[in-house]
Amino acid sequence: MAGGWAMLPILICSAIAIAIILERFWTLRRGAVIPPGLTTQVREWARNRQLDPQHVETLRENSPLGEILAAALSVRLRSREIMKERVEDTGRHVVHRLERFLNTLGTIALISPLLGLLGTVFGLIRMFFAVMVSGVGDPLKMAGGIGEALVCTAAGLCVAIPAYFFHRYFRGLVVDYVVDMEKDVIVLMDELAAHSEAAITARKAPRPPTAVAAAGARETV
Repeated sequence: MAGGWAMLPILICSAIAIAIILERFWTLRRGAVIPPGLTTQVREWARNRQLDPQHVETLRENSPLGEILAAALSVRLRSREIMKERVEDTGRHVVHRLERFLNTLGTIALISPLLGLLGTVFGLIRMFFAVMVSGVGDPLKMAGGIGEALVCTAAGLCVAIPAYFFHRYFRGLVVDYVVDMEKDVIVLMDELAAHSEAAITARKAPRPPTAVAAAGARETV
């Protein structure tokens, strides 16, 4: 309480920042966002024609990467352009969830020094009023105002510096995850496009004459 009333919003910001940091550490675990081996498993499903709706729905609820892969699989029978649009639309929603609370953390990093500065200003005002009332002969009153100002400044910086650090850290982590997910989705889309082209080629290939058609041709001759 040596910092005065301005310490209250600083402490509230500190509690919120700690809660966000802990929650983001848990949510943005790599194994939870990009499960190892998931893309390989989905490609095996595509090769073995096991992409039934139940598999796709389970994949969508698996992880952020699974949700994007499921978006590609849901339109796998359409053109690559439509598949790409669906992946991009789903990816925007996934990235928005990965960046959840980061704006709040950045705001805390921004306003905490301002709150500390506000407390500093009030502490200096208190000191000047004490000087006006009792003059400069009472150093205790002056020390109280100076102490309040310094405590608020230090508290604001102690909240802002870690909040800014973790805000930048989590932003970079999300960007890395997005790049890795894009690579996995491109690999799956290439796999699906290859299967689709092979199926189209097989349908367009000329069929060998049947036994009945061959017999008819011999009779005509």
